[in-house]
Amino acid sequence: MLLGRKVRLKPTVEQEKQLWKSVGTARYIYNWTLNRQKENYRNGEKFIPDGVLRKELTQLKQNKELLWLYDVSNNVAKQAVKDACDSFKKFFKGETAYPKFKSRRKSKPSFYNDNVKLKVKRSSVLLEKIGWVKTAEQLPMDCAYTNPRVSFDGKYWYVAVGVKQVFPQEELTDISLGIDVGIKLLAYCSNGKSYPNINKTKEVKKIEKRLCRLQQSVSRKYKMNKEGNRFAKTCNIVKIEKDIRKLHRRLANIRNNHLHQTSSAIVKTKPYRIVMETLNIQGMMKNKHLSKAIQKQGLYEFKRQIKYKCEKYGIEFVEADKWYPSSKRCSSCGNSKRNLKLSDRMYHCETCGHTQNRDLNASINLAQYELAT
Repeated sequence: MLLGRKVRLKPTVEQEKQLWKSVGTARYIYNWTLNRQKENYRNGEKFIPDGVLRKELTQLKQNKELLWLYDVSNNVAKQAVKDACDSFKKFFKGETAYPKFKSRRKSKPSFYNDNVKLKVKRSSVLLEKIGWVKTAEQLPMDCAYTNPRVSFDGKYWYVAVGVKQVFPQEELTDISLGIDVGIKLLAYCSNGKSYPNINKTKEVKKIEKRLCRLQQSVSRKYKMNKEGNRFAKTCNIVKIEKDIRKLHRRLANIRNNHLHQTSSAIVKTKPYRIVMETLNIQGMMKNKHLSKAIQKQGLYEFKRQIKYKCEKYGIEFVEADKWYPSSKRCSSCGNSKRNLKLSDRMYHCETCGHTQNRDLNASINLAQYELAT
């Protein structure tokens, strides 16, 4: 299977300037492609293929005002065109929302590097028009790389590649494992094990509190330095915004690390299959009382990690039907309790008298999914 490898880069000052040039070029061409597709649609014409837009890009570079496009690799701009066209194709299929323009402030700084021209030495990689850049770890050598991407996370630069790996077939147990995800707990498994919500820990709450204070501080400074219709950006504002970016990065890393540890611990129990409920994340985010907690929990990312780790170990991954009543159904007799409230944390069956933790009952129902449907 194809797995990603991400390694930190250690560029020099000159190399970092060139990296930022590549990021700016990728963002500019992506936005240019979106604008061309929108204009074309307004004129009542068909979708422009990326091959046609790449030819237009060659003519665009002849403009004297855009000669800076030659400072970076041609593949950066070509891939940005393809990425923008692919985002439209996914939108037409109903997989994603309508593509938006990339903002300099909010978008993730990243760009593509040609996989053929990517060379790897011991503790260094060769990037186009940047040169040999030192790495903190060793990338796998003598293998084919797919979709190399260079990105910046607010503190460090990284290069990520896809590497094909073969894993031996694991000996699995005869257990069907159901996983019920939620907000109070990240996951409750049918084997009785539960995994906590990392956002309720003292460490995360302390970081969030500090983040809130810094955001309030920078907001006050912007108001103090207002000049007519614009806000003056002082050195203190730049300094605080840098601290805010670092805190956001730290929170994201803590949450992502917890998801990886939990998903690995679940998969390493080696059941022959894992059953999870189908999550309507967009619908759940419309609840104004729970949307922030759902966003922090990262339920979609958790399901994605479980899915690819199941493929790695040869475990069958099953998604239960969207309308399957895993919480309302009794795991003992199969009777459905329609008047179950969200505040009812213990499930009590009025038919057979079975009493159990609500989340454990739901996970057992998910483990028995095929038998019940």
